[in-house]
Amino acid sequence: MLFIYYPKCSTCQKAKKWLDGHNLEYTQRHIAENNPSYEELKEWHQKSGLALKKFFNTSGLIYKEMELKNKLSLMSEEEQLKLLATNGMLVKRPIIVSNDKVLVGFKENEWEELL
Repeated sequence: MLFIYYPKCSTCQKAKKWLDGHNLEYTQRHIAENNPSYEELKEWHQKSGLALKKFFNTSGLIYKEMELKNKLSLMSEEEQLKLLATNGMLVKRPIIVSNDKVLVGFKENEWEELL
């Protein structure tokens, strides 16, 4: 299982504590140092079953500076994936990637059910 996170993110810290508390094995990946690629994001999006907008860190500074709230709906899925692949800070975190599922964001009840 891959745990993609940003160390300074309080939600990521809670998620890591939850994973450790449930004795789940995972590999950590710092999202700002090792940004997800276009191919990874495309695969994770398909596997997750979520709307692509859910992969954007809508509360992040870069998202707001780029005024993406108004621009995403005008972009194709491919353009959105390519944009996400340019900067890890645009990507919502934490992300859990396993063989059969992808979870975006930390919702304890969802993680409890699916992990």
